[in-house]
Amino acid sequence: MRILIDYRPALRRRTGVGLWVAKLVEALATLTASPPLQVIAFSSSWKDALSRSLPPGVVRSDHRVPVKVLNWLWHRREWPAVETLGPSRLDIVHSPSPLLIPTCGAARLVTIHDLDFLDHPEHTAREVRRDYAALARQHAHRADRIVTPSHYTADEVASRFQISRDRISVCANGAPSWARRTSEPVDGHILFVGTVAPRKNLDRLLSAYALLLQRRSTLPSLVIVGQAEAGAVEIMARLDSPPLAGHVRMTGYVDAATLRALYEKAVLLALPSLDEGFGIPALEAMTLGVPVVAAHRGALPEVVGDAGLLVDPLDVSAFAAAIDRVLTDDVLRGRLAAAGPARASQYNWRSSASALLEAYALALEHRQVSKHARRD
Repeated sequence: MRILIDYRPALRRRTGVGLWVAKLVEALATLTASPPLQVIAFSSSWKDALSRSLPPGVVRSDHRVPVKVLNWLWHRREWPAVETLGPSRLDIVHSPSPLLIPTCGAARLVTIHDLDFLDHPEHTAREVRRDYAALARQHAHRADRIVTPSHYTADEVASRFQISRDRISVCANGAPSWARRTSEPVDGHILFVGTVAPRKNLDRLLSAYALLLQRRSTLPSLVIVGQAEAGAVEIMARLDSPPLAGHVRMTGYVDAATLRALYEKAVLLALPSLDEGFGIPALEAMTLGVPVVAAHRGALPEVVGDAGLLVDPLDVSAFAAAIDRVLTDDVLRGRLAAAGPARASQYNWRSSASALLEAYALALEHRQVSKHARRD
């Protein structure tokens, strides 16, 4: 089975979609299947060359066509077929985005990580704002299979796009291969990991933290890890004004080693997102045994389960109280530290790759049925 996966999201910073693509390609390459798999990592960029250090057995298909140009042609003209750019015969063409990749005849899959682009197009990048809301529904109906990272997102797609849930496969993120930390940090910080964007609800987290500063004589610093979007000017301005000034540190994007070190030194992870298609930071924190205080929204309850505290993200006082409980209750903190790794162990990339392989088989079956229906 010849499988082409659009690898472009993994070319730069491997967060979110990029991490999902890179890790699933790596895990797919280790699977034994009949017929044997040939995984092809497709890339097209004027600036970023596809790394030559792909997993063993993965075929490199790299092209010097600007991303924006190719996406416009694919999304708006449905041309050219990907076979004209890379390998000529394909069984599966998998897009890590909600929009299909043109192909001469392969079964096609799309990935829908979340539906925030429908609810808040103003928060998205220009290309996403232009194409996703207008085209995602029809592309989902035309796809031979839809892939999501969580049951929550699968249910949302089925409901809002009016698609049978049977046509959707869940391929979750896997936990990192980190060992549980052996002890709590002596002078730990409160950690937030994620893009500084409206959906992440950082503004309310800052308000909750400000409440705690007023109530407590000592409080761990708040460390914010992630890039700030253009619309985050007001949030950024709060960091330099009382009462937050001097208590909050923003790192921007960090590499994998630095990120792990920041988790290791965290007394807890605060994740107040208004919506999440999965919630990778929660899984990363739980893997190490870092207690999690998360929003009772989106896929976070599915991922965190009872291994963290789940709170209404709109209730600033409740979020502040939950953070305070973890900071002051040694028994609770110990329970969450023990429950996290057990919960995280349920998520691994090999299982997700096996689920993806099953999705490919179902996509091929759907493609064949559709061909016969058209002939009849």
